[in-house]
Amino acid sequence: MASHNDLGKHGEALAVQFLKEKRYVIEALNWRFKKAEIDIIATKNNTLILLEVKTRSSDFMGKPEEFITPHKEALMFRCANEYIEQTDFQGEIRFDFLSIIYISDSNYKIQHFEDAFFN
Repeated sequence: MASHNDLGKHGEALAVQFLKEKRYVIEALNWRFKKAEIDIIATKNNTLILLEVKTRSSDFMGKPEEFITPHKEALMFRCANEYIEQTDFQGEIRFDFLSIIYISDSNYKIQHFEDAFFN
């Protein structure tokens, strides 16, 4: 069984591949500001997309999307504000979520929740 960190790295690699296939441009990975982190920052059609990726080996204890807390959303929002300020991004922004159930490199399921936060 892969460690928690290994599982997360596999999930993020699958997420990047998934997004590139959908013609997203990856701008940054694991972008940090103080204690906050955004897993993937991408752009598509002049929209900045800030993505949280949650990977689990099963949904026995709950679906990955159930593990996003309001506190995590607030941290992402602060981090996003700093990224936008530092890069002077001018355009629409969106917060997405990628839920991944990862069994192996050939057996996984990705769900993409667009505009998932702050609704």
